[in-house]
Order: sequence, then structure tokens, then C-alpha cells
Amino acid sequence: MAGYLRSLLHALLRWIQRWQNWLAALGILFAVLAGCRLWPHAPLRSWLSSSTAVYDDRGRLLRLTLASDQQYRLWVPLQDISPQLVQGVLLHEDRWYAWHPGVNPYGLLRGAWITYGRHGAPQGGSTITMQLARLLWRLNTRTPMGKLRQIARAVQLELFYSKRQILEAYLNAAPYGANVQGAGTASLVYFGKQASQLTLPEALTLAVIPQNPSQRLLAGQSVSNRVLISRNLADARNHLCEAWLSQHPQDASLKPLFALPLTLRPLNRLPFEAPHAVEQVLASQSLDNGQNSAALTTTIDLDLQHSLERQLSLYVKRNASRGIVNAAAILVDTRDMGIRALVGSVNYRDASIQGQVNGTLAKRSPGSTLKPFIYALGFDQGVLQPQTVLRDVPTSFGPYTPENFDGNFLGPITATQALIRSRNIPAVWVASQLHEPSLYDFLQQAGVSRMASEQHYGLSLVLGGGEVSMQELASLYTMLANQGVLRPLRLRTDDPPVQGTRLLSEEASFMAMDILRQNPRPDDAISMQSMRMPVYWKTGTSWAFRDAWTAGSFGPYVLVVWVGNFDGSSNPAFVGADAAAPLFFQVIDALHAEHVRLDEPVRHMPGNLRRVEICLASGNLPTQWCPQKGMTWFIPGKSPIRVDDIYRPVVIDDATGKAACPPFDDKRTHIEVYEFWPSDLQRVFQQAGMPRRKPPVNPDCGKSESTLGNAPSMTSPLRGSAYTLRLKQLGEERIPFTATSDADVHTLYWFVDDAYVGRSEPNESMYWQPHSAGQYTIRVVDDHGRTDQRLMQVNLIE
Repeated sequence: MAGYLRSLLHALLRWIQRWQNWLAALGILFAVLAGCRLWPHAPLRSWLSSSTAVYDDRGRLLRLTLASDQQYRLWVPLQDISPQLVQGVLLHEDRWYAWHPGVNPYGLLRGAWITYGRHGAPQGGSTITMQLARLLWRLNTRTPMGKLRQIARAVQLELFYSKRQILEAYLNAAPYGANVQGAGTASLVYFGKQASQLTLPEALTLAVIPQNPSQRLLAGQSVSNRVLISRNLADARNHLCEAWLSQHPQDASLKPLFALPLTLRPLNRLPFEAPHAVEQVLASQSLDNGQNSAALTTTIDLDLQHSLERQLSLYVKRNASRGIVNAAAILVDTRDMGIRALVGSVNYRDASIQGQVNGTLAKRSPGSTLKPFIYALGFDQGVLQPQTVLRDVPTSFGPYTPENFDGNFLGPITATQALIRSRNIPAVWVASQLHEPSLYDFLQQAGVSRMASEQHYGLSLVLGGGEVSMQELASLYTMLANQGVLRPLRLRTDDPPVQGTRLLSEEASFMAMDILRQNPRPDDAISMQSMRMPVYWKTGTSWAFRDAWTAGSFGPYVLVVWVGNFDGSSNPAFVGADAAAPLFFQVIDALHAEHVRLDEPVRHMPGNLRRVEICLASGNLPTQWCPQKGMTWFIPGKSPIRVDDIYRPVVIDDATGKAACPPFDDKRTHIEVYEFWPSDLQRVFQQAGMPRRKPPVNPDCGKSESTLGNAPSMTSPLRGSAYTLRLKQLGEERIPFTATSDADVHTLYWFVDDAYVGRSEPNESMYWQPHSAGQYTIRVVDDHGRTDQRLMQVNLIE
């Protein structure tokens, strides 16, 4: 046995010695082949420039751009191409593709014999690899030398790339008529669908086109913006179908589909949707990475986009006689900050209105559309609450003397009505009281770009003295709708979600939105009542009637519309309430009529918000003399509120009819209630023809007061008292506030450091929770305006 193994080993060594040269050559050849494949080289995808397909949020094509070489070419990975199309191409073009080294000798000989021996129609006998080589190196293969170059390049491709890579590259570079290249591009262009979604008739139709695209794509009969495939193309496809069924008999049930008419979309019917939004997405992509992606999915909803475009176009046509020729609008979904529709101008192709300008990015004066944020900041900073009475009277703020839009003054007006009626004087006063942040600081925090210095604007910023873009304004209103949290707008679905930054409290945002909800619709249409959906909106008109705005939210959306001219020319018709508001509500009505879901997201009322009773004349806590009372939203510890002092009782001497001087014991008197208005408001009442009865004055009384009754007397906390609380009890321990009062008192109002904290009835306690150590001023005011106060110290121990 050992001798047998020894002889076998000797025989093997002799065989190796005899064939060692050949084995070495084979080893070298294998090493060269492996080196070619493993040596780093550029992927085939990088050889071809790519188009970009831009889609809406449901995958519908908005636009297909040209590649840098003016071809429509989208690179689609092989796994995303229909297997039926891949197999159909192999069956039609190169059945031996998996087995040959890039060149099929039989095919070449057959092609040469038919072309030169029989002088028939020229046939190249090219494999898929050879066809790819011709496309990549732009070879002229009609001559023998050109064919040899093609063969050499095909072998080179086979050395450096796998069969799968070569097949993928061919399917993305094959000609499909005109300047359409690649199966994925052709599927999108001709059938309007992804290459993975093709039916068998569509897949086999595309499989036969590259062999003779110019002839097979000849237009057939037109059918509703599409064309039937030509007879030549149908015959070639049906011939391939027979070969397909011979290899896939399980698909025999699909053969009747090939008898049905098949239509293609002409190249000149490619979608050109949402042009301004698409251009903005493409521009931002170039800025981000300097190169184009094959596919971009936007947040645009094509149905909403068409609706918005249609309403703007109809509105401009109906109002052309008023000089309204252009408009822009943006619709944002507050739930994910996606821009669902964007119309940069009413007609992209109209050069007379500079239609290609994206009006949603243009910086323009916002007019009064910033006023809701002024009031919201005022709510947050304790400047006012919704029913605070402001003064709409001639007022100078240093050198700045603003006027109202209508040139009139309304006198005392609540913050709610001042915002709804867009009064300028109250808004400027509120803005003058803001600090940390001011309106300027707030706009900078909100991302408004290219602002000049705060000194440059002064208080004119309140009335549109600065400039914002429509997209920035839409971002501000979505922040208000999202309870004060600012998040960036999104135009691409792959933009990462952002947690957001809180710029306003939930309470201030809620109160501002509640005021905007009360703004009556300009046309008083009944359709809005049937919708049972609140609309929160505000208008704006820029100086010299250059811009008309309306911005607001409804359901889950924020809508901003603008009417004007891109060249900045003015028009007396450009008034927000007259030009932009009708368009704003026309869009809302159209969306409702088109059955767009407009259910408002659930927004819970902030937990720290309260309702308190106030005297309507002053917006302050009512006394027993207040004739009309109402309710207001109130943030405990923040909103300013005190006891009403407009309506005051005056003791009248029956004998003289003048104010009685105390003491009253030996006199016959009666009480009359008068309105004590400041002199500037008294003047406005007189100018309006509504003078108020002046309270009587008795100079004999000197500085004595004719006030009735005794002031309340605080019994808890005690004067000079100090409360010591354990740290762990902070926020849980309550301190009782009590006071004695006169017999005519019904309500006591309690304040801590001038912040209203609650109310109680006489001889009842009101409990307050301190949140930190320190010295506090406790004040009690009865419903006659009489008061008592004292200091209280709160200490903390471990």
C-alpha cells in the first residue's frame, strides 16, 4: 500500500513538472483577472450624468429635469426594475449573456455573414456588454475597425465589472427614443410609473424599443393627451411575447392583455407641476451637496397644489378690472410643517408679471400681519390681557406719531377689538411696552433674515416697517397654531423632523388665536357656518398700497396669500381686507367643497389659563358699580389686572347738588355713580358726539374725599409676619389670606406683588402657594376700590 502511494506521488510530481509552465500561466492569468476586478475603479453609475425626478408626497411626478448632457436619464438600481423587463431584455437582446465573456462569437459571425455575405440589413451581433461599450465610449461601430474597438471595450468591461453591474448599467443607458435613456426613465416618461410597477405588456414593450427606437416610437393615434403604440412597436412586442410564453407558460393567462390598446405619454406631455416649489427644492439640493439626486420627494400634495393654483387664477381673472394681475400663496400643514402647496405667482409662464419669480421667497412689507405676535408677546410679558382697555387716541411715541389706517380714533378699545379691527395706535403702545424680547428680538429668534438694526426700524416695525417673506410669515403663523413652538418649514419629505423652539407660552398663543378666531369673515358667507370650523386670520396692507396680505389657520393648515406686483408698483385696490381676504376665504371654501379633510388637530386648553369676570368698560375686576360685566382669559401671576376705577360712587348733597364733603352725618345726601375717564379719552368722546357726564367737584371740600365706607383690614398674613417652610413642602404648602371688610362689600380681590392671584368673599380665606423664598407685598382690594396691604416674608429650610 505504501509503495502504491509512493508511485502515485511520483506520478503527480512528474505531471506538475511537465505542466508547470501552463499552471504558472494559468495562475498569472487568474491573478490578473482578480486584480482587474479588485483594483479600485469608478462605478459605472458615475460615467453617466443623471436627471432628477421630483415627486409629490404621494409619489406623483412633478418634474423630470435634464441631465448635464441634455438627456433624460435616471439611474434605477437593478433590484428596482421589474424582473419581467430585465428578463425580456435578455430574451430579446442577449440570451447567452450569462455565459459569454462580453463577446458572442456566434452572434458576430452571424451578423457579419448577413451584413457582408448576404448583403442584408446590417446586423452587428452585439451583446449587451458590447452595446454598453458603444454607449459609454460613443463608438462608431459601423466599420470593422469600430467593431474591433467595441469588442476590446466589451472585454475591458467584463474584466472590471460583474455581469450584474454591466446589466444594470445597460438598462440605465439604453436609448428609448429622442433624448430618453434608461428603462426606468422610459417607464416614468411613457407610462407615468416606476419601473418596478410595470405590467407584462408594458415591460415587453419597453424591452423591444432600444433595438430601433426611432422607428418603433413613431406616434400612433392620439387618445386624450396620449398616443397608441405604433404597429411596428406592437408587432415587435407581440413577437417577443411569443418567445416569453414559450419560456414562461404560467403567464399564458396574460396573453389577452396584449390585444388591448396600449398608450404612451408623449415626451412633450411630461409633467411641469408646482414650478416654484420644484425650483426651490432643486436649488436647495445644489446648495446642500453640490450634486443632483436621482429622486427628490417633496411635501407638496398635487391635489392641493392644483386647487390653490386654480383659485388664484380664477380670482385674478375676475379682478383684472381692478388692476389685480398677480398673487401668491402658500399652504402649510401644521402637523408636520410640510408645505402642501406653493404658488409663487399666478402664472409661471407670463413674463409680463415676472411669473418665474417665486413670490413666497420675496421680501416684502407685511403690513399689520405681525400684530398678533405683538399682542401675544404682551400677554406673555404681563403687559395686557384680552380685555385690557387700550387707548386709541392721538399719541406720540417720541418723534414717532403713528396714525390709524382710516385716520380716525375710537377712544377706549379692548385689546381684542384693537387686534380684530387692526388699530395702529394700541398696537404701537403695546410694542413700546415689550422687553426681553422686543418685537425685533422676537423676529430674529423666529428666523426672519436680512433685518437691519433695531434702531433703523424703531416702532415702525410694528406696522410693517420691516420686510419678511411669505414663507417666514407662514412659519410665524404655524408657530402660533402650534401653541408657541417654532419649527422650520419642510419642502422635502427627507428633511429631518425638528423638536422646535418655544417662542411663546401656550397661554399667550391660545389667547392670541382666540382673538383671531373672533375676526368676522368679510363677506359673512353662510358656508363657513355650515363648515363649523373656526378660522383664525389677520389681514395686512403695506405702506402706499404695494402689498395686500391675509394670513391665518384653519383645520390643520396655515394659509398665507399675497396680492400685489413684483415690481413694487402700488394700487389703491391692494388693501388686505378688500383684495387678499376674499382670496383667502375663496381658497378655504374651495378646499371644503373638494372634500379636503379640514379637521382641526386636538389642541388642549393650557392648564394655567383661567377665566375671570371683569368690568367691560375698563377690563378690570368689577365693583358693585359696574353696569356691564364680562369674562376674559387670564394667566394667574402674569396677566395684569386690578379693580375697576372707571365707575365710582359720588356722595351728592341734596341741598346744593354738589359733591358732599365729609363728614356726612348731619347732611341729607344720596349716591350717584359717575364715569371717571382720563382727559384724552373724554376729548375723543366729545369729538364723537358722545360726551360723558363730568363728575361734580366741590372746591370747598379741599383734599378730602367723598368715598363711602371703610377700607378692608387684612387679618392674615399678620403685619411683619414671616412664614418658614421646608424645602420639600415648597409648591404644596398654602398660606391663608383673610380680611375684614365693610358691610357693603361682596368680593375681595387679592394681589401678590401687583399680580392678581384670586378672589374671596368677606370673612372667607383665599389660599396662596409660594414658589420661592423672598419678601412679598400682599394687597387686598374690595369691590369699591378700597385697599389694604402689607409685607410678608417667606423663608425656606431643609
